[in-house]
Amino acid sequence: IKMLEEYNREIEGKHAVIIGRSNIVGKPVAQCLLAKNATVTICHSRTQNIEEYTSKADILIAALGKPKFVKENMVKPGAVVIDVGINRTEEGKLVGDVDFENVEKKVKYITPVPGGVGPMTIAMLMNNLVKSAKNCKI
Repeated sequence: IKMLEEYNREIEGKHAVIIGRSNIVGKPVAQCLLAKNATVTICHSRTQNIEEYTSKADILIAALGKPKFVKENMVKPGAVVIDVGINRTEEGKLVGDVDFENVEKKVKYITPVPGGVGPMTIAMLMNNLVKSAKNCKI
């Protein structure tokens, strides 16, 4: 959410599709997006015709753990794509759940892997640590 806000990406009224229903990413991010008045759809490994949902998303969040799963035909032109996935290929290269090289050409904004959500997660953890330390009464 902070990443979307920091880059002035509108959330309210947008259709957000999350691929992944984990308790660590999928469900919490769905709740956060709902709190920001987005319309949220959650897709998962058993979702049939998943591209019907993803291709209509204004905001697409990929958190399923399958390298380069999201292809160009699965995204709406001008969408915002957040790739939470981190996978290692057989060659040892880190890649996300989105086929970055091909999807990048079609969307307005996309996070890279590595270098996107990971550093932001660390920054937010540090932010929360500082907040906690300020509230500590030692």
